[in-house]
Amino acid sequence: MDFNSYIRDIKDFPKEGIVFKDITPLLKDAKAMKRAANSLFDLVGGRKIDKVVGMESRGFFFAPLLASKLEAGFIPVRKAGKLPYRTISEVYTLEYGEDILEIHEDAIQKGERILIHDDVLATGGTAEAVRKLIEKMGGEIVQCNFLIELDFLNGKDKLKGCEVKSLLHY
Repeated sequence: MDFNSYIRDIKDFPKEGIVFKDITPLLKDAKAMKRAANSLFDLVGGRKIDKVVGMESRGFFFAPLLASKLEAGFIPVRKAGKLPYRTISEVYTLEYGEDILEIHEDAIQKGERILIHDDVLATGGTAEAVRKLIEKMGGEIVQCNFLIELDFLNGKDKLKGCEVKSLLHY
């Protein structure tokens, strides 16, 4: 299936000069969404996964589907102050400043095998912060898995030592 035809470019969003990759056309088509979920699952290649970690907010679309298919738990990583239980946090750099990501302190046990999933790998800052959180907790990252990778931004460079797989490349 040509998933590219389900990705809509939005110029100058969220700010001038950015071309935003809008995945909502893919999400609203049941067959395309199912095939994308199956293709993301196939990228894992039969590896044993204990937990799938999805990042706020668009990582929440496919990460629970992957967790279900992998018979693994789903762990949300959210921006500061959004999770109800005790958390650990990681500060990360954005192109316009800093932000904080948090995970529940009991979400991952030492030695658990983790799949990180998000919709887009751009500069890699968010994924790098999530990787650091998982490593602090003693989790073993099996793969970083993305619907879209923006190759020209070299986000993969921030994930050295992690296997990175993406369904679409731009």
